[in-house]
Amino acid sequence: MNLHAMLLGREADANPVRVGLIGAGKFGSMYLSQARRTPGIHILGIADLSPDRARAALANTGWPLEQYGAASYDEARRNASTYITDDAEALIREADVVIDSTGHPAAGIRHALLACEHGTHIVMVNVEADVLAGPLLAERAKSAGIVYTMAYGDQPALICELVDWARACGFEVTCAGKGTKYLPSFHSSTPDTVWDYYGLTAEQAAAGGMNPQMFNSFLDGTKSGIEMAAVANATGLTPPRDGLSFPPCGVQDLPHILRPRADGGQLDGKGMVEVISSEERDGRPVVGDLRWGVYVTFEAPSDYVERCFSEYGLQTDSTGRYSTMFKPYHLIGLELGISVASAALRGEPTGVARAWRGDAVATAKRDLRAGEMLDGEGGFTVWGKLMQAEDSLARGALPIGLAHGVKLKKSIAQGQAVCWQDVAYDENDPTVSFRREMERRNRRNTASF
Repeated sequence: MNLHAMLLGREADANPVRVGLIGAGKFGSMYLSQARRTPGIHILGIADLSPDRARAALANTGWPLEQYGAASYDEARRNASTYITDDAEALIREADVVIDSTGHPAAGIRHALLACEHGTHIVMVNVEADVLAGPLLAERAKSAGIVYTMAYGDQPALICELVDWARACGFEVTCAGKGTKYLPSFHSSTPDTVWDYYGLTAEQAAAGGMNPQMFNSFLDGTKSGIEMAAVANATGLTPPRDGLSFPPCGVQDLPHILRPRADGGQLDGKGMVEVISSEERDGRPVVGDLRWGVYVTFEAPSDYVERCFSEYGLQTDSTGRYSTMFKPYHLIGLELGISVASAALRGEPTGVARAWRGDAVATAKRDLRAGEMLDGEGGFTVWGKLMQAEDSLARGALPIGLAHGVKLKKSIAQGQAVCWQDVAYDENDPTVSFRREMERRNRRNTASF
């Protein structure tokens, strides 16, 4: 509750938190738009493979040209300006807090390990990297004495916040998750079909600078699988054994639908993650949808608390026993400053992997033939299905974060998980090696996370 006061103190002491941003895309741009208005924050540098893209992001978000013309980090410190570079490692070395907003799993893992090496806190917007190897990255960060954190403003961290609120109030969490637009047919969507589902033409999407593969990952279920795996790993909640079911649900029905089947709901049990759809299965819009928001459902632990739910107007199921809290929107990068300030000033994450509970597994969108190349998240070949980590490990399933640019050694039927043994992969690739290390440690039950 006092982050702003702490930031004002850093501003008054002329000792701002020096922040480095890696990746100047949409999420990073949204953060930049607010960072220049936040006391106690100095954007020391921005690293992007295209420095011109970083300059364009600054201009687009209203930064005066004189604020980002520093020729070195020393000049940036002296003049409270921003240095633009394509050297991410140098930025990690110079900053107090670094934000990985690249969206590339291999880059995210590399940057997190460099942050450990240089003693720099890291905000991992890159949920793809977090799901690929977050529990091991979090352990490395703890050993290095730095904060490794999920990104506030993105839905996983906001869900974790609601779960933490419920538990800190003494409630047992029944379910937690988010809303999205979903129909079963979306799982087979490709970059060629995605704009039809969004009601756009390819020309309109191109004019808006929209990447079809990225937007397709939101639609085909991959992003939901990745994000719920991250939530499960951070909170200890359990993924559904057969993957997300995406039940249509409005906010008025949250405590009815997101309760156990034994009590009339649609969950296998208590303590689950689930994503709800903003569309009925016939395509009609759900009344009171939560497409942009997050929720938690929880249970009254006693008759007294159940009466309190009624007395104070909480939304409950028909028994009055299950209730809910939800947030209808998330502001993505506009809220990211909460993670930056929490890491730098409190030494606390806004969500972090504490166990390996969920995984997002490459699953065939259609019948795939031996010899085909997988094209990863949002592509033409596979989508990322949520799976319990123990099942993923037992099957030797290939994570969606490593299902790009690898060749199939055998044919895979539509809807089947792709496994490590089904593809030709480079065992010496650093990202592959890091993920496989996490798997080996869990097999031996020697992991401390």
